[in-house]
Amino acid sequence: MFALIADLAFWLHLDCRSWRFCRAKLHQLKNSPAIAECTHGNIMNVQNAIAGVDMPEDLDGREKTILDSINEGVFTVDLQWRITAFNRAAEQITKVSRREAIGRQCCDVFRANICENACILRRTMSSGKPVLNATAHIFSQTGKRIPIRISTAVLRDDAAQVIGGVETFQDLSPIEQLKKELQGKYTFEDIVGRSAIMTKLFDILPQIAQSVSTVLIEGPSGTGKELFARAIHNLSPRNKKPFVAVNCGALPDTLLESELFGHKAGAFTDAKREKPGRFALANGGTIFLDEIGDVSPAMQIRLLRVLQERTIEPLGSVEPLKIDVRVVAATNKDLSKLVRNGSFREDLYYRIRVVSLKLPNLSQRREDIPLLIDHIVSKFNQLQGKDIQGASEEVMARLMEYEYPGNVRELENIIEQAFVLCRDRIIELHHLPAELRPIGPAKYAGTGPMSLESMEKLLIREALLRHKGNRTKAAYQLGINPSTLYRKMKVLSIKEGDENT
Repeated sequence: MFALIADLAFWLHLDCRSWRFCRAKLHQLKNSPAIAECTHGNIMNVQNAIAGVDMPEDLDGREKTILDSINEGVFTVDLQWRITAFNRAAEQITKVSRREAIGRQCCDVFRANICENACILRRTMSSGKPVLNATAHIFSQTGKRIPIRISTAVLRDDAAQVIGGVETFQDLSPIEQLKKELQGKYTFEDIVGRSAIMTKLFDILPQIAQSVSTVLIEGPSGTGKELFARAIHNLSPRNKKPFVAVNCGALPDTLLESELFGHKAGAFTDAKREKPGRFALANGGTIFLDEIGDVSPAMQIRLLRVLQERTIEPLGSVEPLKIDVRVVAATNKDLSKLVRNGSFREDLYYRIRVVSLKLPNLSQRREDIPLLIDHIVSKFNQLQGKDIQGASEEVMARLMEYEYPGNVRELENIIEQAFVLCRDRIIELHHLPAELRPIGPAKYAGTGPMSLESMEKLLIREALLRHKGNRTKAAYQLGINPSTLYRKMKVLSIKEGDENT
């Protein structure tokens, strides 16, 4: 079906001498068996728009009518990647007007995640082969991330020379939203988990978000501290205002002070213009101070004053500036220990630790690993335009038993490497990093994605193993009743001591 639309787009791409051929082409499409495949009636819309029309006085107007009758976004480019046609659906999806788009390079309009290194249209124009139903995401004029499904084809002249390309794209936001709703039971503001410890955090997060109190999020690197900070902001009454993140450990004191509080023109060498600080940019919203345990004692004093007075003083300024900002801080260090040894101010510690959240290591919530893998695979399928179904049973078993010193971030890196190496639809052991590949025979055998029953059996064994066979503790960690655990063990033929086998 897409090939027929692309064929039509070619004739619309040419001058009015091709108009009679375009009409003939539409009469062919009308009786084509492929028309039955058109779920949105795009070709019928086009046929109705053009039926009975003689050679138009204003071909541009007719082109717009035809393209605007198609429900999916459609655009064409020339060999310099300049947009030559842009329909109404494309305007609605991208929030870029046709007038703004025509003549600009397509990468400047779409700002897609694949533009630089994996452009689908570039691949099609290089190989001459159309691509159907690839996935990617673009950013609209307003900065909104939009998932899309793409199909591409080349445009050729009568001599079969490539003169450009055509791409149709469909907004998948409604589908992604529905999927999020269906997965909502185990997903909270893009944080994935079903373990008891994560469920407890999900339960209290809305209450924390509705308050105005300063929050301290503690947890090892890679556990998702910024995701929790964003969730707090998104669930709060401040969600229409900015969320501003600052990595306090990435900058020396002099730069960090200017970054946080801003500076006046002439405050220091090369300060030629006034610059607002992150606190000022976050006014009315939330500022996220990551790695706050790494700031110097001098900077701790300045932060303490901000929290106490709710004012900031930009460098070079003599008057304080009033701010209304909620502070969420995070650290991968034990701040109470730093307070005891004198490297972190006690008064600042209690100022930022009004509400405290402690995030678990991934190894403490292994039952979430299959959900996380599914979430990450879906994410990379969209980003890379692949259709990987999941991990084999051997891979799942290996990932379930790994310790993850880098936590969720490390798991995501493992899956990303597997995506680079995987040419099939199932991630196998040889796609994993070298340290995760078994030296001897694999402990678990099996091909294809892990079955639900096998996954459940593995999770129960892992929980029993961690708690030395204590069913009550294992059931608590799994988030189920001990009697439910006993019944599942019976159904899955898991006997006492099986967790060690």
